[in-house]
Amino acid sequence: MITAVLQHQPYRSLPDLTPTTAGALGLGTVPGLDKHIRPYLNGRDLTQKSRGLMVIDLFGVTEEEVRQRFPLVWQHLHTHVLPERAAIADRTVDAAQYARDWWLHGKPRPELRKALAGLPRYIATVETARHRVFTFLPVEVAPDNKLIVVASPDAYVLGVLQSRQHVAWMLAQGNWLGAGNDPVYAKTQAFDPWPFPVPTVVQRAEIAAIAEELDAHRKARLAERPHLTLTGLYNVLAAIHAGKALTPAEKDMHDAGQVSILRALHDRLDAAVAAAYGWPASLSDAEVVARVVALNAERVKEEAAGTVHWLRPEFQAPEETRRRAVQTEMRVDETAVPGAAVWPKEVPSQFIALRSALARGPASAQDVARRFKGAPRGAKMAEMLATLAALGQARPVGNGRYAA
Repeated sequence: MITAVLQHQPYRSLPDLTPTTAGALGLGTVPGLDKHIRPYLNGRDLTQKSRGLMVIDLFGVTEEEVRQRFPLVWQHLHTHVLPERAAIADRTVDAAQYARDWWLHGKPRPELRKALAGLPRYIATVETARHRVFTFLPVEVAPDNKLIVVASPDAYVLGVLQSRQHVAWMLAQGNWLGAGNDPVYAKTQAFDPWPFPVPTVVQRAEIAAIAEELDAHRKARLAERPHLTLTGLYNVLAAIHAGKALTPAEKDMHDAGQVSILRALHDRLDAAVAAAYGWPASLSDAEVVARVVALNAERVKEEAAGTVHWLRPEFQAPEETRRRAVQTEMRVDETAVPGAAVWPKEVPSQFIALRSALARGPASAQDVARRFKGAPRGAKMAEMLATLAALGQARPVGNGRYAA
């Protein structure tokens, strides 16, 4: 149903760097190097504590260009990578290629790069983990091979994946691994057959708003309290759900991590996703799985008949998107008005800007969009206004208009 879930799986990674080593190679002083030395996260970095490592990523750059533009990097890789690659060059055809392209990752995953191109962030989850957590990562972060990447910046997508409904489905697949017998997120079993709901604009906005708040809440607590981890927070949440008495250490983590808020956000998210499916929020996990299977069967028939519910149609089915646009909507000129402000790049700032715009008086999505240079138009702006309303920061006043 969607092809935007991919893994970054290098054959043999180039050496991990500390910020100090990266600085010694020219990061921060050599022009353009910031595009090729990137933050790097693996599963433990995400669920426990980040090591703060970086990785050299020279995809699309020839050896000659590396030597001329980044000589310190070339020398570093020539010393630490080339001998290892050369030692295995005669083992397989792939190994021979890796030796020839010794300055590159063995498997640089161009399909993943294509899927992420132009996105500000993506969704990631650890392949094998005790607790199934989906989170946003900036597109600058290079994911390890043990991270599953969903090439979408959409908080609605994150919200549905983080819901109890999706986690119940994932656990029903029965893949477990490791000393702790932790569940494995298998893309072909857990994600590919998963039928996303077809929500209303308001339902979609509500799920997205809760997911944004949930992701922001977790990250804020971890940033404020260095001793906290995602695994620790969700261990406490699991104990609460199981009705267990918290130990003193768990009580401390509960208070520091504001786990009651975490629980409330998950409860709200589960209820919102259930409403988008048109299901009771009180369904058991087994009942949820049964309905997912039935809905999947319906979607298979729909797709056979030519109806596909794409998550990113502009990426997954660009030809279909263009083909459908036979009769365009007649619109009044939507160019920005003279003196219009520049549309903020950061999502929180965008919603603050919308709130300020509505404070000037009731306005439609088209009206608001024209007050900013570079603001989204049409359905996207309408969705953002509906999100503001769902958050209680705006109110609909009729005829597609909103007021503060």
